[in-house]
Amino acid sequence: MVNREVIQKRLEKSREYIEFLNNIKDSYSLNEFKDNKMVYGSSERFLHLTIEALLDMGNHLVSDQDLGNIDSYRDIPKILHQNDYIDSEQKEIFIKIIGFRNILFHDYLDIDKATVYKIIKENLSDLTDLLKMYANQL
Repeated sequence: MVNREVIQKRLEKSREYIEFLNNIKDSYSLNEFKDNKMVYGSSERFLHLTIEALLDMGNHLVSDQDLGNIDSYRDIPKILHQNDYIDSEQKEIFIKIIGFRNILFHDYLDIDKATVYKIIKENLSDLTDLLKMYANQL
């Protein structure tokens, strides 16, 4: 059985981060976003933390339900899809999210602020949809 506390804590924090990002999305133009280091830095960090929470919850679900073996983060959406937790479109989106996480984590010196802004403007619903899937496991 899934440990509710593990999932619930990560869901709560992720929802806080998404709320902050939605406020940024509604309050800042691209130029304002790029020029404000506090806003940009906080946004980037909250995106990263949300993605880490998605991975933690996925790892927990796969492990707890004995769904398969995880050798890399990209295995999580593949295993979730194979076990009907997410559809094929969500799997591909999740894999792209993991790719963006790798950029945030490893290539942090070369992150394009406009790309981060675009993700906040256009793709927060992808993160929210995955959070809903985890919430449904409680």
